[in-house]
Amino acid sequence: MEQAELKPIISLVEDARTIIVSSVDENDYPNSKQMFKRGHDGMKKFWFSTNTSSMRTKQFLANPRASLYFVGESSGLMLIGDMKVCHDIESKKRIWEEGDEQYYPLGVDDPDYCVFEFTALSGNYYSNLGIQIFTIS
Repeated sequence: MEQAELKPIISLVEDARTIIVSSVDENDYPNSKQMFKRGHDGMKKFWFSTNTSSMRTKQFLANPRASLYFVGESSGLMLIGDMKVCHDIESKKRIWEEGDEQYYPLGVDDPDYCVFEFTALSGNYYSNLGIQIFTIS
């Protein structure tokens, strides 16, 4: 993909504060939830904080297939890939922010605090009635 074609896609990723995260439930139905983006590395990796006890965590442990959707004013981006549930202290510290203790009162070591790490494989970018489908390496 040309650099000029990437510019609006990268801008959409950079500007997004929240992302629609989709998992697959035990009956193979999609489940979607809006989550705060806590960090990312280009369009390849994204990190989110969540509760270890959450329904979404159970779903990703059973089936790592996931998608992220970024909503723009007149565009959208869907990334498809795999979600890893991380319990290691390095992952937790990487995205910990001041104020997180309101959700995880025991701090970064709270057993109900874990990190989702999404790795993108491909994307669909929708803009001006056009679609660009691409792989991510």
